[in-house]
Amino acid sequence: MENDQINHSNKRYKSRKYLIVNADDYGYYDCVSKGILSAANKGVVTATGIFANSPFLEEHLHWLKQCSTLDVGVHLNLTDRSPLTSAMSSKLEKWDGCFPGKFIMASWILAGRLSLDEVAQELRAQIERCLAADLNVSFLNSHEHIHMLPSVFQITQKLAAEYGVPHVRYAAPDAVNSLKPAPLIRDIVLKMLSRKNRKSLNTPVLPFLGMAASGQLSLEYLRSVLSKLSSGVYELMCHPGACGGDEASKLAHSAYHNWIGELDVLMGKDFRLLCHQEKIELIGYRQTKIVDGQIKAMCTYG
Repeated sequence: MENDQINHSNKRYKSRKYLIVNADDYGYYDCVSKGILSAANKGVVTATGIFANSPFLEEHLHWLKQCSTLDVGVHLNLTDRSPLTSAMSSKLEKWDGCFPGKFIMASWILAGRLSLDEVAQELRAQIERCLAADLNVSFLNSHEHIHMLPSVFQITQKLAAEYGVPHVRYAAPDAVNSLKPAPLIRDIVLKMLSRKNRKSLNTPVLPFLGMAASGQLSLEYLRSVLSKLSSGVYELMCHPGACGGDEASKLAHSAYHNWIGELDVLMGKDFRLLCHQEKIELIGYRQTKIVDGQIKAMCTYG
């Protein structure tokens, strides 16, 4: 790892604010995975969620195993590409066995057109594919936050408990709100879902950052939210990737994701300086533990 990375054990000040920088979509495309690894090797991305139904997974896992400092989880997916289970695939014949997208999948789950057993079977297969690759799975989250549907959230929590996965992402809107129609609708829906899921929480969850800038993480956004943090451990969602120019324009969701822009922000000196100024230490899930029902940084007790 390069000499200029942030030193997680820096003792120049005793930090009380800790940030897990969690990159979604590892395995999505070559350029996404390569960008995540570049940021991890610089010490600014500390965790990533694995796209377990990726057609590129075997090669990308080979790359991943060269980066021992990066914590990994499963980026559960019910909305993109092909499912791993034949039971789920058979329900999607109209779309050639591929997931038709978040709105159709959410409506089918809510209407019972997909049984919860079929959903659980598919999510289980994705977790087990990562475990079979000898990955130490630290967390579960999901592509397009589909696990926040209450019935799917309960399945996700049960699977986390069954497989000994200590953390489940609790995706909720930021305090920073957008007035654009799509983000506004997303935030309203996720706010309702997070309130409902709060009642069924069986494990502590981390405060969640990054929703308001999802796909478009900027230094301005980071300055706004990081300057307001109190003591504790937080999760920052991000989507870095080495995807730029003509290559990026050919990828799905290119209008939503500014992969290379996020990569540049995270790897730039201003982000490091901001963390230093705000006395925020970047850590991974491996540097946390649950104490008295709260997620705390282990270095607090060192």
